[in-house]
Amino acid sequence: MSAITIQQMADRVAGLMEERLGVRGKGLTEKLRRGGRLLPRGVRAQAQELAALAEKAQNPKLLVQIDPARVASCYDSCLRHLSGQSPGSASLRALLRISVTVVLGLMLVGALVLLVQRLQGRI
Repeated sequence: MSAITIQQMADRVAGLMEERLGVRGKGLTEKLRRGGRLLPRGVRAQAQELAALAEKAQNPKLLVQIDPARVASCYDSCLRHLSGQSPGSASLRALLRISVTVVLGLMLVGALVLLVQRLQGRI
């Protein structure tokens, strides 16, 4: 497997991260630093390993030490996860999470107000 192929794989994963998760940055390493928390732990580890292997592939002496099966495995894992995501789904999930938190907070405050009024004998 050539260094160009490994770099293309890393660029493809970085492109999918930008397209599907909305993570900006230059290259896979920077995108993982900025938005790696949006990926599950296992996929994030595979993506970090792919980024490290892409950097290692730039050195011709280190290129021969890279296991092509490992590169393909990391790439497939990242691609499988990111292809299943729809564009904007991460921001929609974040918006939903915030909405649920606000609603639960308002319900808790309302219940607390009712409890205080009940204890004071106003209800």
